[in-house]
Amino acid sequence: MNDQDYVGNVGRFNNIVWDMMNDLRSEAASASNKSADKSVNITDNQKAYGYVWCLPYLSVGNDSTTLETLRFELAKIEAATNRFAKENMIGKGGFGEVYRGILSDGKEIAVKRLTGSSRQGAVEFRNEVQVIAKLQHRNLVRLQGFCLEDDEKILIYEYVPNKSLDYFLLDTKKRRLLSWSDRQKIIIGIARGILYLHEDSCLKIIHRDLKPSNVLLDSNMNPKISDFGMARIVVADQIEESTGRIVGTYGYMSPEYAMHGQFSVKSDVFSFGVMVLEIINGKRKGCSSVSDGIDDIRRHAWTKWTEQTPLELLDSNIGGPYSPEEVIKCTHIGLLCVQEDPNDRPTMATVVFYLNSPSINLPPPHEPGYFKRDRIEGNKTTNKELDNISDSINGITLTNLFPR
Repeated sequence: MNDQDYVGNVGRFNNIVWDMMNDLRSEAASASNKSADKSVNITDNQKAYGYVWCLPYLSVGNDSTTLETLRFELAKIEAATNRFAKENMIGKGGFGEVYRGILSDGKEIAVKRLTGSSRQGAVEFRNEVQVIAKLQHRNLVRLQGFCLEDDEKILIYEYVPNKSLDYFLLDTKKRRLLSWSDRQKIIIGIARGILYLHEDSCLKIIHRDLKPSNVLLDSNMNPKISDFGMARIVVADQIEESTGRIVGTYGYMSPEYAMHGQFSVKSDVFSFGVMVLEIINGKRKGCSSVSDGIDDIRRHAWTKWTEQTPLELLDSNIGGPYSPEEVIKCTHIGLLCVQEDPNDRPTMATVVFYLNSPSINLPPPHEPGYFKRDRIEGNKTTNKELDNISDSINGITLTNLFPR
């Protein structure tokens, strides 16, 4: 139910639903079947119905208390960002705006202020917070808190000082600051972060929007995956899922997802492969289009591979020494990840194994699949929708919350 469409007093609605869900959470935790349901009156003619089922991984500790400790008052966020001053804005996209903030104790934070057009209601927003808060890995941006006050929906993350990976890839001078050891560390860190989402966290999560702008770099150039606005939670043993609404960023979407709406963990593997090739080459070629189709990094890398000159893919502006063998191995892994058939792509566990193995015989890659805009437009995506894809409008889709 969209509270803004059906209820005049949004604040009152949010408070009633919040109290109901808190009561249900406590009742479900103590119930023998770990579930509870109830209804409450919103108006004389309207009711809200709630149902809570405690999953095993949620039964440890007091989640209600945990969620409350993450709540920030709006006044505190406004003070930290100087009332969302323009000079503190560090990012902007279809989802809203990101601001740098400084709390009263001197701690720096990143404040993600979602737009009013977000499709999420209050309960869904809190669910997102509760799920993201459970994701703790050194290669994921950590959630510090949230604010749901008045009409504001705000997420507070740790502040990562070196901006995003594309900040370096889009600037020739800044690319020179990325040594091969930095690039290799970034590739391995991203791989470990994705592996955690796919196999090692309490939930199986498909990110669906992996790209350089969603990889932040800390003061030591360690990568941290961010932005779970497109993420899907799936059943642990589920192989594939479909959607009629294509979201993500063109150039990083796998062919099966872009053309048919089919996604799986192998969709994230494809996006990772594109990023690996871009990190090696030092340029963002994943999204550039030309009149005869897509001139992307996959075609460029495959050409160098078949010509047996893979080192020519390496960024000519790279500074410092590098290992030719490691460059070739990373290129090889990148090509394996962007295979057209999802079954030909390795899992992220296999990718991490490849990256950490000093010497290993990798399977030969096939030619990557290429697909043009008109092939996508002829399927599920219109011109207008395709233009919007690159904006990656974030509204997390939490479906099928199943433990591993």
